[in-house]
Amino acid sequence: MFKNYPVWAREFARKYLSKTVNQFVLHGNVRDLVPVKLQSGYQFPRMKNFLSDDLFGARDIVIFYDRSSGITFRDKKSQQDFSRAISGLDTASGSEFSKKLPRDPNRVFALLESYARLRVSDNKSVAIIIDYAETIVPVNEGGAAGAEDRNTLVYLLKWAQDPLFMAADYTLVLLTENLSDLNRSLIQSPYNSAIKVGLPAEEQRAAFIQSFTDSKTFKKLSDVPVKTLSQQTAGLNFINLQGLLANAMENKAKLTFDSLSKNKKELIEAEAYGLLEFVESRFTLDDVAGHSRVKKHLRDAASAIRNGRPDVLPMGYLVCGPVGTGKTYMVNSFAGEVGVPMVKLKNFRSQWQGVTEGNLEKILTLLDAMAPVAVMIDEADAYLGDRSSSGDSGVSNRVFAQIAQFMSNTENRGRIIWFLMTARPDLMPVDLKRQGRAEEHIALFYPSTEEERIELFHAMKKKTRLEMTKNVIPEIIRSGHKMFSGADMEAALTRAKFRAASEGKKRVTPEILDLTLSDFIPPTYPEEIELQTLNAVLECTSKELLPEPYRSMSRDEVSRKVDELKLVVR
Repeated sequence: MFKNYPVWAREFARKYLSKTVNQFVLHGNVRDLVPVKLQSGYQFPRMKNFLSDDLFGARDIVIFYDRSSGITFRDKKSQQDFSRAISGLDTASGSEFSKKLPRDPNRVFALLESYARLRVSDNKSVAIIIDYAETIVPVNEGGAAGAEDRNTLVYLLKWAQDPLFMAADYTLVLLTENLSDLNRSLIQSPYNSAIKVGLPAEEQRAAFIQSFTDSKTFKKLSDVPVKTLSQQTAGLNFINLQGLLANAMENKAKLTFDSLSKNKKELIEAEAYGLLEFVESRFTLDDVAGHSRVKKHLRDAASAIRNGRPDVLPMGYLVCGPVGTGKTYMVNSFAGEVGVPMVKLKNFRSQWQGVTEGNLEKILTLLDAMAPVAVMIDEADAYLGDRSSSGDSGVSNRVFAQIAQFMSNTENRGRIIWFLMTARPDLMPVDLKRQGRAEEHIALFYPSTEEERIELFHAMKKKTRLEMTKNVIPEIIRSGHKMFSGADMEAALTRAKFRAASEGKKRVTPEILDLTLSDFIPPTYPEEIELQTLNAVLECTSKELLPEPYRSMSRDEVSRKVDELKLVVR
């Protein structure tokens, strides 16, 4: 029977049958439908129905509780039995719970304990399902917990190791989307088992699509075949998928590849609470000026992905270099080259206790379901925190641990490609830069040869849509007497267009361009730029990716210069 259940339910049954634990926390995709495989196909009951009718179908009594609905029951028989028992308690204690059941956790838990003890003593089998558990035992620091939170926590910890309950056919299940939203004492208790409910797999999504409508009707709803639709909806749950199909049916808005892509992005961004953003890339590595060695390296990685060799890829990349060298543009262009979706993590940190960890847990779950996917984190030195961070009740420490653990999962090699970008890799913790996480360290530098400077000029000329009266390469570009980063070049050419427009000209003359480039002063600090450049040299894990003269410099010489610059740059 259990073999027809999803993986998480089989794990649940195995642990319960081991007789070592009877209290479970189900977290993750707990608000979705549950795929149950039968001989005739799949059924998709809601989570609470699956727990009460399938997983606990043989139990004598199944009780539900959440703050909004209070105590509810699977069937009339359970409700009547509970009412009789509570009437007896009222008679003995003088209470009036049989007239109106309480909803606050403290009084509810007291009632549930009395009732459960009574029934398991009569050899009855009991299951209690507590939904929205984060509202019952929320995360907080020990000293900050209110009296109600502390009391409900004690109830749960006590029940989990109660000899009477351990010996009986009794189970308590807590439901929550994010495990990190629950009190840590409960999560860390050896008497509780946390089981993650994952997002549906491709086979299950295909079965759901086929169960939603017959093949003839489906062709009217979608230009996208079932197999392709099930592949392209990775990261969506059944409720999301149902919404897509229902919209196509009710509004006669036929699903196309373009509409599917747009709707999927909107749904996933909404599921991630707006903290994860898809990055659209209209570019490939052909659009990147300079950095020829780096582009070749990334093209080889893209080729490996397309040829089904994810095993040869690094777990992640650290992309470093001074400001203005095009780190973000390079990563965006790689995404366009390889054809996998690229997402950017937005600020998931919150001032409220436990919300930051919950946000991150949700994001990482979605990334796992969306694979293959590339993940871009800009300003990674400031964004990811540090194992030694303090002063925020340990939030940064826990965030760092969550990300580091997820990044080091070797099952994700080639599935989730991390790009950590920073101008100051020396400020990033070694734990994230080591082998097994951001393994490949790529350094980008300002153009150092005439060929690279001319290539950058042409690329920025195209990007800024600069039109000239005569197509020439300015001498200041050829000679390299003044250094321009990509950002500097873009700003200078835009300024040249402005100067021409102020003189009533639609096109830029060579004289205006020469004057503008000579006048342009990049808003940078030379010591800081040099420090960022030398840090990138130290960080780069491939000697052939370094330009001259850095390739011939010894690490001791570079380290000595970095130490000197750090005394100047604060």
